[in-house]
Formats: sequence, C-alpha cells, structure tokens
Amino acid sequence: MSASWVAADPHFGHVGICKFLAPNGVDKLRPWDDPQEMDEVLVKNWNEVVHPNDRVNLLGDVAINRRHLITLGRLNGRIRLIKGNHDIFKLSDYLPYVDDIAAYHVTKGPAGGKVIMSHIPIHVESLGRFGVNIHGHLHAHTVKRINKDNQEEVDKRYVCVSVEQTNWRPITLEEALARAEPTDESAYSH
Repeated sequence: MSASWVAADPHFGHVGICKFLAPNGVDKLRPWDDPQEMDEVLVKNWNEVVHPNDRVNLLGDVAINRRHLITLGRLNGRIRLIKGNHDIFKLSDYLPYVDDIAAYHVTKGPAGGKVIMSHIPIHVESLGRFGVNIHGHLHAHTVKRINKDNQEEVDKRYVCVSVEQTNWRPITLEEALARAEPTDESAYSH
C-alpha cells in the first residue's frame, strides 16, 4: 500500500538560501554553504523514506532557477506540486517531473474534517472551512495568534512542513496531522 507524504521548500540549486539566517538572526537557516551539497542531501533524505508509488504533496518553492527543476526527476513518488511563490515557470516545465499541479489541495483530516494544503498559510478567516492548514513558505517560522489569556502562542491549526521543520525530508500526512491541534475558535481572537 502506498503512503501519503508532505514536504515544502526544497529550493533546489538556490545559492541564496544557503546564506539565509534563522529567526534568531545569527545562525544559518540551512547547514550547507554549497547548494549542490544541499540538493544531494535533500534527494537522499527524500528517497530514503518515499517509495516510487507513494503520493507526495510538494507544497511549493521547488527551485529558483529553471535548470534545477530536473532534480525533481531524481525523487521517488508521484508528486503533486502545490505551486509556491517561487514556482514561476510554465506548467509544461514542471510536467515531466510531477503528475499534478494545483494552487492548493483539500483532503480529509481526523474525524472526517477537512485539511487544506497550500504553499502560503491561508488567512485565518478562511480557516473556518478547514480544521487544519498544512503549508510551507515560512521555513523556520510559525503562524502565531493571541490566546484567551491575551498571550501570543503558536497557532497549532497551521502545520509548516518546510524542510527546515521536517528534518530535511518529507513527513507522512499522518505525522503532519499529529502536529496539528484544531481548536474551538470561540476561545481565540483573530
């Protein structure tokens, strides 16, 4: 039986991301200086967990430069690309490597609820139609909200699966959903 996976933001071949800083403004966001080395580790990690018939929802930002799209061809699984803000090329450029391309994907979640997968987190006002938003884009950051005690906290209805938050590899849809905590919206402000 095939498994279902999620991942986001590999940024294959992206020299700049190897220079980005973590949220603390001091440490590097990614441990690599060389994007080729980064790509090799990401491909190896991906293929260690994903089998050829598995479904992977890749939640955007595949590559900054078109010539690095070929790296997708080295990845196991049937890839559904949810386009990200850096996925700016023609659909035909992606189609040799993916079997579906979309702006978002809705699936069933725990207890029959709906889960929306997107690249950029959806607006909180739209989240009411879904219990959980699995997304990318934020890399090492999280979506926050103000709780009933007027304190800022991580909004666990949002699950970021950027590779920085998944140990540099896809995670199962079940693992992503286990990180989520849909809550009673009446207890929180927007």
